[in-house]
Amino acid sequence: MARRTANPHPPTFAPMDSIRQNKVNSLLQKELAVIFQQEARALLPGGLITVSAVRTSPDLGVAKVYLSLFPVKDKAAVMGHIKDQAHRLRGLLGGRIGKQMRVVPELLFYVDDSLDRAEAIDKLLKG
Repeated sequence: MARRTANPHPPTFAPMDSIRQNKVNSLLQKELAVIFQQEARALLPGGLITVSAVRTSPDLGVAKVYLSLFPVKDKAAVMGHIKDQAHRLRGLLGGRIGKQMRVVPELLFYVDDSLDRAEAIDKLLKG
């Protein structure tokens, strides 16, 4: 009989989120969407920032936030500006969810390029 050993490096983000994580993910996505709607002029003049997904760690201390940016030529520069503002954005988020959560998670921002990849695949299939 094979013996199972514990994984010495457990993943930071589990593949299946708990019900609590899913509720927190939804709350953070909704509140961050409102914040980005209010802050869009400062962060991306003339553009649109969409919060496409939020994934929290099991301890709810870290939240990976996936953003879609439209219309943007240099996504890396915009993401750099957003990451520079992460502390301020976390403070705004804390003001909105402070009564519902004990600790406001650290925010890590990533570009969600799934629409770009889908568009590229669509072009390949058509032509």
